[in-house]
Amino acid sequence: MRPFMKKISLVLPLLNEVGTLGELHRAIAAVLGGLDYEFELIFVDDGSSDGSLALLESLRGEDSRIRILSLARNFGHQAALLAGIEASTGDAVILMDADLQDDPAAIREFLSHWESGYQVVYAVRFKRKESLAKRAAFRTFYRIQRLFVQVPMPLDAGVFGLMDRRVVEVLRRMPEKNRYLVGLRAYVGFRQIGIPVERRPRHAGEAKMSLRRLIHLALDGIFAFSTVPLRLVTLLGLLCAAAAMLLAVVGLFYKYVLHQPFLNWPYV
Repeated sequence: MRPFMKKISLVLPLLNEVGTLGELHRAIAAVLGGLDYEFELIFVDDGSSDGSLALLESLRGEDSRIRILSLARNFGHQAALLAGIEASTGDAVILMDADLQDDPAAIREFLSHWESGYQVVYAVRFKRKESLAKRAAFRTFYRIQRLFVQVPMPLDAGVFGLMDRRVVEVLRRMPEKNRYLVGLRAYVGFRQIGIPVERRPRHAGEAKMSLRRLIHLALDGIFAFSTVPLRLVTLLGLLCAAAAMLLAVVGLFYKYVLHQPFLNWPYV
């Protein structure tokens, strides 16, 4: 390792990926081997129960760049990412999923744009390999999000991407509890660029993000960055109050002026 070599942290959250980790490590090592940086590979085990942690320990015996964070239980994808970010020490941090849907070859392009002055480089997904229903759901979500939020959000961009250390430190200091990292990454600004990266199929196993968690994440992505839902709820409340007051006035008019029940309601 040369003195003053830049250090890059890769943060990889995972849940029950024992069938993928070996191939993932080989693919990442093949990409990193041709790059003139120091690397740390931070695998965040989010409560796996299939032997993923044991396999990671074995891989760490072969590759000293590997660091392992083992969470006490399954906290969810965003929490695992944040744990990895907190533990990172690199001059730049790359976030990527551990299911090989994020192509490790894109790391070269991320670093090239970073060296040219961009502080955030993110993948814009295309040619997704999920089911038609899931592709349609993601496409719809990104466009509804852009319609409602006040922060310009890139379309079809997930967590896969690079952030400069300055960006990471800003994110770490933010007080939000339910963090939607893609939104916060767009919110903080800095020089950003998206690059097209083909979304690959899973190498093994099934998707770990349940429908409930996907919906929860989608709602976080909209409600955390928009006042439109709050304004709609406020408007609905005002309309209901106005309607109730109008009914009360009409009911009193019928009872005390016309001396007859309102709409045949005996108590009005």
